[in-house]
Amino acid sequence: MTNSEKTKLEHSQRNQYSNFLIIWIGELVSTIGTGLTGFALGIYAFNLTGQATSATMVVLLTFLPAFLLRPFGGVLADRIDRRLLMIVGNLGYALGIGLVFFVLTTRPGELWMIYPGIAISSVFFAVLSPAYKATVTDLVPQELYGKASGLVQLSGSAQFLLAPLIAGVLMSIVDISYIIMLDIITSILSAVAILFVRRTVKHKITSKEKTEAHFLREMREGFKAVVINRGIVILITVTSLILFYIGLLQALFTPMGLSFTDPRTLGTAQSVCAIGMLISSVIIGMFWSKRKHALVLSVALALMGIFYSFIGVVENIWAIIIPGFLFFFTVPFVNSSIEVLIRQNVSNEKQGRVWSLISVITNVGAMIAYATAGFLADRVFNPLLMPDGALASSFGQIFGVGPGRGIAFIFFISGLIVVLLSVVIYRSRSISELDNHIESVVDEGSGAIGEAVSENKIHS
Repeated sequence: MTNSEKTKLEHSQRNQYSNFLIIWIGELVSTIGTGLTGFALGIYAFNLTGQATSATMVVLLTFLPAFLLRPFGGVLADRIDRRLLMIVGNLGYALGIGLVFFVLTTRPGELWMIYPGIAISSVFFAVLSPAYKATVTDLVPQELYGKASGLVQLSGSAQFLLAPLIAGVLMSIVDISYIIMLDIITSILSAVAILFVRRTVKHKITSKEKTEAHFLREMREGFKAVVINRGIVILITVTSLILFYIGLLQALFTPMGLSFTDPRTLGTAQSVCAIGMLISSVIIGMFWSKRKHALVLSVALALMGIFYSFIGVVENIWAIIIPGFLFFFTVPFVNSSIEVLIRQNVSNEKQGRVWSLISVITNVGAMIAYATAGFLADRVFNPLLMPDGALASSFGQIFGVGPGRGIAFIFFISGLIVVLLSVVIYRSRSISELDNHIESVVDEGSGAIGEAVSENKIHS
């Protein structure tokens, strides 16, 4: 390659990365708005009923439709302009949240009536999410995958860093409907940012074969691209188990915190905890290594489990802030390691459907957690650690007795199991080999997947 060609290539890559940054900023703003709504609706539901089940139902409806429809969203991301899909996803999400806003302003107190709006917003998120992940591969050179992943984690951390703090303050001074309105506005702003980029970036998938490909056949191709690599299969399976325990934390964190503090303090504590995610995301974005992703994953996951175990172990806000901060610090290392290990072993033209398929498989664990968390808290573990509960005289001496103490016990057990899962990853040779399978060609049957078929193929 001549110096002129090299300069031209570098200029093109800088322009592509600038376009990625514009989209990323839009999604950062939208993520903050989504975090405001998620935190506010969880508090709203719990305060109306006093039951953890009400708060977990909001979480379940937020994720379940997207979980069921994401495979179709992934195929669409490989067939249709990904930026266009992101615009449609953001505007559709705003429509669903708009229905929630309508109910809150016309029928306050009718909790069940906000559920359809939450579900509609989740449906459009199923279109948005895989298109966003695949767009990263479109716009970012492979050597910058790690940094881009760190930035994506940084925008995701805003949902925990800024949104709870802002929402906690806003809920003490304004009605929840104003918070919902902010979410609608931020989604529209994100759509505008993507529209600006779409005018300058052409859609790459334009061949007649790709346009006319059968929808279900493309889904099968995405499934094949996943199962053909043993390391990816093991990684996805373990990740699904991890997400079950993370789902329990996500669903029950607010009910546990509200058992001994107020929404404003809880929101502040959650934001302080999320500073750990911000710091580690910046570290990843600046210094991410091109090797040893599997080792980073196993170590970070072990630390995550340890810190998880001590969240809320006693009824003190510092028992949330300190282990919570350390827990959030490890999350970007886990997420970035998983993303890079998979991304560098899957061809670009299949990224959309592969990421959507992986999301479905791994989030089975999270969906089970959302569906069962309320029952486990209200009917099983909380009663065990009430003053007259079966474990009050034993584990109650450690975790205390009363409302929310059973949830802390759930977190403790879950964290220990996550530590065990980190050992599984550390001992898996197939996962460590993913570090060595760097994709060099994007044609089907070539690159890491093609080279590893004979050794890593999973037989049916």
